[in-house]
Amino acid sequence: MGSCWSSRVKAESPLHHGAASSSCRKDGNNSGDLSSRVSWVPQTPRTEGEILQSSNLKSFSFNVLTVATRNFRPDSVLGEGGFGCVFKGWIDEQTFVAAKPGTGLVIAVKRLNTEGIQGHKEWLAEINYLGQLYHPNLVRLIGYCLEDEHRLLVYEFMPRGSLENHLFRRSSYHHPLPWKIRLRVALGSAKGLAFLHSDRAKVIYRDFKTSNILLDSNYDAKLSDFGLAKDGPAAGKSHVSTRVMGTYGYAAPEYMATGHLTARSDVYSFGVVLLEMICGKRVMDKNRPSGEQNLIEWAKPFLASKRKIFHIMDARIQGQYSLAGALKAASIAIKCLSPEPKARPLMHDVVTALEQLNESEERFGATAGQPNLGRDSSAASKYRRRSANDIYIGKSLASYPRPVHAPVVHAPVVHA
Repeated sequence: MGSCWSSRVKAESPLHHGAASSSCRKDGNNSGDLSSRVSWVPQTPRTEGEILQSSNLKSFSFNVLTVATRNFRPDSVLGEGGFGCVFKGWIDEQTFVAAKPGTGLVIAVKRLNTEGIQGHKEWLAEINYLGQLYHPNLVRLIGYCLEDEHRLLVYEFMPRGSLENHLFRRSSYHHPLPWKIRLRVALGSAKGLAFLHSDRAKVIYRDFKTSNILLDSNYDAKLSDFGLAKDGPAAGKSHVSTRVMGTYGYAAPEYMATGHLTARSDVYSFGVVLLEMICGKRVMDKNRPSGEQNLIEWAKPFLASKRKIFHIMDARIQGQYSLAGALKAASIAIKCLSPEPKARPLMHDVVTALEQLNESEERFGATAGQPNLGRDSSAASKYRRRSANDIYIGKSLASYPRPVHAPVVHAPVVHA
């Protein structure tokens, strides 16, 4: 069981550096097609009472959550960030009372630090959106606690933690995330964003990054942390004007420059995360050599080249992808990262492209894993499908030397 939270730093304009995350589920009273169920999200501000009354979430007492987390014991901490600490706990799945550790429903309890850099506004935003929006690729909120000075949020625990940990944590205990799983996560998170941007929701996420993508036991991706989410533009408007907030490196350049927020701002952030999955490197890292510290600037010259794409592919997954698949993933990232917002694709188009990519790479994996089907080894090598680690020199097939492994990255944490 992995942690479903990673360290988080949050600050207001200018953008903060660091990572974030959240966790996982609402009670099981609602069933059916989750992808088609959403309550109308008003475009006008609502009072705190209106938000809490319309959320259909469980209201927990502070005492129940204290018992469920074993009095918020230090060894129950899953992570800590700008909002405060997140604790692992257990509740009865039917009655929602505290349960013995190891029984009932596993939960993640996010407790607001009253002296932290986030506050009541972000706590309420989580309830406002996750209390109304339901989709397989959004985290599911079970309930909340509002008692005296206490502000807590209760989610279902996500056993495989954040995408950030899987991509960037390097040790003998952590295996690199396979290419097939990376594409699965990319598709799931794209579906989550596409749902938010749809006419049914009309929400701009504003904080899409690896630490806010959580993985369940099947590596299905779910978007978490809606503290910075905003309603989309009102009818007749092209954008939402707002204070610049988010995470440095992931935010779209036009949003950073003007504060004008659109759904295409999220598309840019998706492109950043997809590039991180392709390369296995953080978008910003001052520990890398000069010229490589900004992943986007460093990788762009290689992304569209059949001969150069292998230079930026994560060396730890060598041989798991086809050349065509690597180039297709790179092409999607390039389009999403366009400096011109209108040139970026809509998220439903990104979903379609990723579905096609997943299907083609599934076929490649099946072909690559097949025996030689009766051919001798020399003949099999002649007919086998190329991977991104191979190029043709004249009429013969040659392999590039294995790229060096990416250096160990320890991202600096800046406290606001």
